[in-house]
Amino acid sequence: MTEKKQKYLYIRIILFLLGVLSLLNTAFLFRISNPTIGFALQGALSVALLAYAVCLPWISKKIHIILGVLCLIPAGFTLFLAIYGNVSNADYTEEAIVVLGAGIHGERVSRPLAHRLDTAAAYWRENPTAYIVVTGGLGNRAIITEAEAMARYLIRIGVPEERILLEELSTSTYENLVFAQEILDEHFPGGYRVVVVTNDFHLYRATLTARRVGLDVARLGAPTDWYSWPSNYLREMVAVVNQWVFGGG
Repeated sequence: MTEKKQKYLYIRIILFLLGVLSLLNTAFLFRISNPTIGFALQGALSVALLAYAVCLPWISKKIHIILGVLCLIPAGFTLFLAIYGNVSNADYTEEAIVVLGAGIHGERVSRPLAHRLDTAAAYWRENPTAYIVVTGGLGNRAIITEAEAMARYLIRIGVPEERILLEELSTSTYENLVFAQEILDEHFPGGYRVVVVTNDFHLYRATLTARRVGLDVARLGAPTDWYSWPSNYLREMVAVVNQWVFGGG
């Protein structure tokens, strides 16, 4: 075997393994999480990696270079979202915390949502005069509203019930924030500041949306489980571009 063929073989094996692992990861996420467009995007990427591994020796060097350059765009986008989501500007004097919904299973909050609620509770312990607004209506695989499940979780970890406000009608990030704003407008007629809590990958879009609806907002990111990074960041990149182009929430 020539040195060039051996090099191609190693690269093909790596690409093939990445494709298979990505497919397995997608299947795992589908079992434990509510389906999202991120699953489809990750599945498509997995198939593309497998196809690239098979066709690698017959693809011209020019195409390899073009694909490599194109890959820098989502890589840079992901890095931006990750950095933004892990840099908070909350000063712990805000009057309210708005925790965005992230899906529940029956009456149990999902892991991403648990991370958001743990982060909100940690903030509240530093600023116990703040109210926590939990947001989300009745979604897939749920028998109670997201807001109700979130409130129960917060109470279990020590947040007083009287410090929790429920928004139980929303079905999207935009509605989370619009309906939360309506509740807070009634609660604080003299004005207020809000810190939005969501997972780090989602924080940039959430902050843009909060400003769009007119909230005086700071941001605080919650961690994201490593095994869900691919699907979450792929989905979020599409959602952010949609927001830039069409103004979606």
